[in-house]
Amino acid sequence: MENKDMIIEELKASEALLEGHFLLSSGKHSNRYCQCAKLLQYPQRAEKVVGVLAKKLEEVEFDMVVGPAMGGIVVAYELARQLKKPGIFSERVDGEMAFKRGFEIKKGQKVVISEDVITTGKSSLEVARLIEELGGEVVGMCCIVDRRSESIQLPYPVYGAIKLDFEIYDKDNCPMCEQGIEYVKPGSRNIK
Repeated sequence: MENKDMIIEELKASEALLEGHFLLSSGKHSNRYCQCAKLLQYPQRAEKVVGVLAKKLEEVEFDMVVGPAMGGIVVAYELARQLKKPGIFSERVDGEMAFKRGFEIKKGQKVVISEDVITTGKSSLEVARLIEELGGEVVGMCCIVDRRSESIQLPYPVYGAIKLDFEIYDKDNCPMCEQGIEYVKPGSRNIK
């Protein structure tokens, strides 16, 4: 079985692929959503799917994995475990990404940022700025699901276990809003 088929099968089996009207962490709207937390609740599923990322990163030279809270924490842990690297996470303090709990980035450390899903890269870019302010070097971003549209270009290489194309709308141009369909906000960032 190809990786893409295996990942789709694991996402479906864990009920992680959702349909409806969703407010994304980016502030945009979509008719589909991938709730990777549903997949990541099963360690054996996480191991298989994150294993695809681990394979893609075998040739990348880096020292540490950083996962932004919330979605990147389990991915960072599992990726770090499989690649035998340290894995830490950032979290929001007064709305800004920060390292707490004694986590730190040393000057010159090469870092991969891990996420569950990348749509616009906003959270990953926040973490990248934090890492670079502390003297670290971001060498790539990775995710289980790469949902970026062709118009979203990031300044770092992105390694996705799978690429999924969902329709994404600005709130002012959302057909579900026009139909009066209420949205669900499944992400972790506080937005309105």
